[in-house]
Amino acid sequence: MHGESETAMQVVFGWDPLWVSSILFVATYVVIVSEKFNRAIVAGLGASLMITLGVLNQETAISGIDFNTLGLLTGMMVIVAITRGSGVFQYVAVWSAKKVNASPWGILFMLSLVTAVFSSLLDNVTTVLLIAPVTLLISHELKIDPYPFLFAEIFASNIGGTATLIGDPPNIMIGSAVRLSFNDFLINLAPIVPLILAVTLGIIYLVWGRNMQASGDARKRIMNFKEQEAITDIRLLKQSLFVLALVMTGFLLAHPLKLEPATIAMFGAALLLLLSNLKNSAEEQSEEVHKTFGNVEWITIFFFIGLFIAVKGIEEAGVLRILADQVIAVTGGDLTITAMAILWVSAIASAVVDNIPFVATMIPVIKSMAPTFGGAENLMPLWWSLALGACLGGNGSLVGASANLIVAGFAERAGHRIRFLPFMLMAFPMMLLSIGIASFYVYFRFL
Repeated sequence: MHGESETAMQVVFGWDPLWVSSILFVATYVVIVSEKFNRAIVAGLGASLMITLGVLNQETAISGIDFNTLGLLTGMMVIVAITRGSGVFQYVAVWSAKKVNASPWGILFMLSLVTAVFSSLLDNVTTVLLIAPVTLLISHELKIDPYPFLFAEIFASNIGGTATLIGDPPNIMIGSAVRLSFNDFLINLAPIVPLILAVTLGIIYLVWGRNMQASGDARKRIMNFKEQEAITDIRLLKQSLFVLALVMTGFLLAHPLKLEPATIAMFGAALLLLLSNLKNSAEEQSEEVHKTFGNVEWITIFFFIGLFIAVKGIEEAGVLRILADQVIAVTGGDLTITAMAILWVSAIASAVVDNIPFVATMIPVIKSMAPTFGGAENLMPLWWSLALGACLGGNGSLVGASANLIVAGFAERAGHRIRFLPFMLMAFPMMLLSIGIASFYVYFRFL
């Protein structure tokens, strides 16, 4: 374990780094959950204390930050902020709303479906960046609470993202660690996704959908929308669609091009900034760029930075390794029990901490199990269990996956704060149900 011995010597007053990091992490988490302070402030403070108290040095802390995730987020946020100016997202939203006669449940269903499909083809973070603002617009016009819509989209994004290699960051990490292709994920994970999505939407219908009402006037207003009129800037629309197409192609070809998603997203952002500002003077360019950067969800970005460092602290101190060793000890080296344990533990852990650092810790642990199970080729059920658990487990709480935090950020900005505990009380049991379905699938398909 890199850094454990040197870490132990650095912690103030010679305290045990295992305890210091654990207490700091739990305290940070409790304050985030209490919602008394902004989550970016709390995560930043927790991360700084990990370094100040000597659990990590600055170099190790920075190595814990997943810049690929941050670059992907920032790049896509910039692209979305500029593209939004053309009106194309309103166009898509109005078009789908009119397809179902502006019935609130119909709109929720359509937007969830669009979210799930986009999440598997792009990635779930990009998808909610595109869909959440549009959802807020439509629910505002219908004068109904956007919460059920946003709740459904969070679930749809993580369920859809489970289906492919590029859909969710844990899949990207597992794919590169085990040399799995796009098709491997499609064949092994995609078949169960429609069933889990159908069950999830069924529950959402029973809880909210059947009671959703919008006044005839509000629905008529939506039906009277001319989606063509939503397009306000044809030139910007063409530029944006060109860059988006380029970026999506880049994501699909990332492997042969040997490029990371962050590089592709940041290149797209820089290119679109250039194209959209070609006609402006130097002063106007500064103003436009300033406005664009103002639309980036910096709270989410800085929350991630703090969270990555806090998790790095408990990882360096050996807390996550101890947890992983416990899993093997409890399962006694039985493949079926180990696969189920990994599925359930990774789901519950991913609801509590972001699934990315958790998966990063589990990958070497699973690789080290190869001798127990007679070679690396026998570990496949464990990899699929980890992927399903981490991706679906992200639905268990607001901090479970990047996409959840993005949606919460948009909702907060629009004055509809999504509260941590009420979300979790509903989301956690629904997440456990999806893991129950996944358990049957893993057992009958791989074991």
